[in-house]
Formats: sequence, C-alpha cells, structure tokens
Amino acid sequence: MYAPAYPHDPIEQIYPDVYLVHGSIKMGPGLSLNRNMIILRQGEELTLINPVRLSTTGLRNLEELGRIVNVIRLGDFHGLDDQFYIDRYHAKFWCQEGQGSYPNTKADIIIDQDTCSPVAGSEFFIFKTALFPEAALFIAKHKLLITTDAIQYYSDWSYTSIITRIAFKLMGFKFGMNIGGPWLKRVTPKGQSMKNDFNELLKLDFSALIAAHGRLISDNAKPLIKAEIQKRF
Repeated sequence: MYAPAYPHDPIEQIYPDVYLVHGSIKMGPGLSLNRNMIILRQGEELTLINPVRLSTTGLRNLEELGRIVNVIRLGDFHGLDDQFYIDRYHAKFWCQEGQGSYPNTKADIIIDQDTCSPVAGSEFFIFKTALFPEAALFIAKHKLLITTDAIQYYSDWSYTSIITRIAFKLMGFKFGMNIGGPWLKRVTPKGQSMKNDFNELLKLDFSALIAAHGRLISDNAKPLIKAEIQKRF
C-alpha cells in the first residue's frame, strides 16, 4: 500500500524549530534522485512539508521531536509518502485543489491565496498561472522560502544516479539556482508565461531557500533567483 523508505540522511536542524531530511527516491532501474522533507515544530506539534517516508530509526527520531499533526503538499508532482504519514499519525492533509499525480489523498484543508498556514509566522504563496497546483511556504522569522519543483538549488548530486545526472544536465539542471525546466514546460499555459508569478514571489522578504530537491542555500537566494528569472524569461 505504501512506498518503502528509501535511503536518507538523519534529521538535521537548520533553524530553530525547522528541520530537514535529505533523502532519496528510486524512479526506476538506474534512476534515483534526491528529495527533501521539511519539518516545522510549533510547541509539541509538527508539520511535515513535502513528506519523505523515513526508516524505522528515522521515524523514532521524528516522533521524539513532537506530535505530527499536519502534512502539507506544496507541489502536485509530489505526494508519494503523504498517505503513509496521514494514516500513521492521523494528521490533517493540506494541499491545493486539482491534484493530479496523487489524487486519491483527500484534502482536509484546501490551500489557496487566502489560506492561513498552520505554522505561526508563515504564509503560503500560490503560483496562480500554473496549470498544475504549485505553492511555496515563506517562514518570515528565518527569511526562509520552501519550494517544491519551481525553484531548486544544487551544490552536489547526492543520491542522484549517473543516468539521472546525465538526464538532468540534458534538461538544463546545473549547480546553483534552477527554475525547473520540465516543471516550467508542464505547468505553463499555452501562449502564456510564468514570469509574473516569479516576480510576485520576489516581493517576499526571503534570503534562504530549500526545495523538495537539492540543498539548502542559507543566504543570497533572492538575487540568484532574480538572475535565473532573467535567463529563463
């Protein structure tokens, strides 16, 4: 019923009450890539962003941090492990309407531009033009932007197989800041552009970024994204 737990690093604290799990997923023979889960703690409550199933030891360490109460899917192309956490911990599930990749996981709370985040001091950003649901979460006190596929930052190819690396390079991925080319092509309406969405995103006061793939960039994220927008559009 559930996907297995793929290899992952230990839970790492990256900011006070903000934790990262850098893990992986196997897409097929010889095809593996990294993926990230963000854990937000508020008191004794935990919110999981872009969930990644953990090993038995990893789950035990997660439970030591607090009680899992929310599962948030920020991007339509993610969601493999959402149901596992929802069922195991009876967590509330948050996502936008129109989920296509994993449509059987039913939302308890629909995310839109007016939805209040369950974590104090954070807010949702919606890519309004996108054909498929995509959002980001901004944590104001850490100036941290959490994304899924729209924007990714790479400093290594950890958990990424050789075949996947070759495919990534052919698709335009590189070390540094990336607007995901395959994602952009799939979500952009015919004859339109996502540029205004990205320009709206730049109005948020962030300097750090962590996506569902890649690594954390803790400073200077906004000018790098701005430069990538200028290249893409």
